[in-house]
Order: sequence, then structure tokens, then C-alpha cells
Amino acid sequence: MVNILLIDDDIELAQMLSEYLINENFNIKVVHTGTEGVKEALSGKYKAAILDVMLPDLNGIDVLKQIRQSSHLPIIMLTAKGDNIDRVLGLELGADDYMPKPCYPRELLARLRAVLRRLDESQPTIITDTKKFTYNGLTLDVPQRICLWDDKTIDLTSTEFNLLLLLIKHNDRVVTKEELSEEGLGRPRELYDRSVDVHISNIRQKLYVTTDDSISIETIRAVGYRIR
Repeated sequence: MVNILLIDDDIELAQMLSEYLINENFNIKVVHTGTEGVKEALSGKYKAAILDVMLPDLNGIDVLKQIRQSSHLPIIMLTAKGDNIDRVLGLELGADDYMPKPCYPRELLARLRAVLRRLDESQPTIITDTKKFTYNGLTLDVPQRICLWDDKTIDLTSTEFNLLLLLIKHNDRVVTKEELSEEGLGRPRELYDRSVDVHISNIRQKLYVTTDDSISIETIRAVGYRIR
């Protein structure tokens, strides 16, 4: 059974989600404060975390910041319905996905499975038999999930790695936002969903800092992105 960490101070909701996910063969550990959440998330016991933005001590954004300082643990954020600021900020800080509350357990399960599929090399969604992909000095080592530029490591989250891999694999054409969402995030793109755009913006900034703009990501308006 896969160990999942749930960080949420809503005891009733946490119990409902836990029971649902346990029935789907997940092992769920529930904590109700941000401080506990950080400690558990950094313990190395879990394959992914579900993190609520509204917590009684540290808020979810601060919890995410602390976790991302030393861990790439996949994280799904739970945000208040319509609170786009928290969603975008969470993605910018390295969250892998988000869901508005109240959330439906079945949809959360689908998002969780999509995040886990990205980590599971035995069931690749965007990986071919090739072990490494290169593009003008940039190397993505798929089995080790490492991105290198002239032997310098570019620190990418799991989601960022998958999206960059897609761009490199299809470097001869524009990759649409729909493709990036389906193959990189593991779910269909929703209307007004900015997840792909925010993840691409994060990748773009990291490439700029490390490669000194030798490799960039071009925006093709209303269509998608292309690596250059």
C-alpha cells in the first residue's frame, strides 16, 4: 500500500477523504497542523501529500515553502473555491496540482493517481524506451529524474521534469497546452486552468538562470509552447 500524507485541520473532511482513499488501497496518515505536516512530509515515509491551504498555525503556502526547501515530494494543494491567488502561488512554489474545496473524493483520487503515475517508472505515461533525452547541451536522465546543463543540475519538481521532457521530445513542433496537461499532468485541461502556464513559467525561470538564456521556452499564443 502506498503511504499518503493528508494535512488538513477539517477533521470531518479529513476522515471522509481518509476512509475513501483507504478503501482504494492507500495508507493515509492525517495531521491537523502545518508544523506537524512539515515534519511528516520531510520524514521520507510518504509517496505524496495532500495539503490544505487553510491551517491553524502555519498556512499551507508556508508549509509548501518549507517542504520545497529540501524535498520534491509530490503535493496536491486544496484551496478555497474561487481562490485563484492561492492556487497560482502554490503552483509557483512547486505544488504539483491543486483542487478547490469542497472536493469530491473520486476526483481527488484521480488527481492523486495521476501524480503517482508520474513517479512510477514501471507505468510511464510520457517515457519511451530511450533513457536520456538531450537538446543543445541540456540532458534529461529519465531513470534518475535528473536535468543537467553542462554538468550543472537544474532542480525541477516531478511535474516540471515531465513537462520539460515533453517539450524536448517534440522539439520540432509546438506542444499544445492540452497535450501538456494530458501527458504531463495526467489529466485533461480544464477551462481557464493556468496550471500548465505556471509550471512552464517556473521551468523557464530555472532554464534562464542556469543556461544564461541559451535555452528558452517560446510561448505560441493561444496554442502552447515550444523549446528553443
